[in-house]
Amino acid sequence: MTQPTKGDIAPDFKLPRDGGSHLCFSDLRGTPVVLYFYPKDDTSGCTREAIDFTGLKEEFDKIGVVIVGISPDNIEKHDKFKAKHKLDIILVSDEEKTALRDYNVWIEKSMYGRKYMGVERSTFLINSNGKIVEEWRKVNISGHAEKVLAAARAMVK
Repeated sequence: MTQPTKGDIAPDFKLPRDGGSHLCFSDLRGTPVVLYFYPKDDTSGCTREAIDFTGLKEEFDKIGVVIVGISPDNIEKHDKFKAKHKLDIILVSDEEKTALRDYNVWIEKSMYGRKYMGVERSTFLINSNGKIVEEWRKVNISGHAEKVLAAARAMVK
């Protein structure tokens, strides 16, 4: 599978989302989206990232940008994660790794010499026409949400 990149149309998906409904990505056409992929609910880095995006949600709302987080965790875990940390962003479950593979963020990783498959923390800024305007791979969480907000503001001008 080729890796979607800046200038490409974002791959579509229909996946379960928090609260029990489904999110069909193509239904968001006409709306700019921050689509971020993260490894696991309630781990330190993933929690920080979700809290940072939630903290800036009002700023994203002002410019009409929706924030969607995707991980392989199930909906029950997402709902608990949202409640525990008072998260105010959409969380989508990709247990089958469909979107993770389509966005080429389900990759081989290595820890202590052991290889395994996991999520490469990545973010895509997608315009209202469904085109990827910016991408961040191997994300460093510190200041990331602010960088994405700055890029989103520049995009909607």
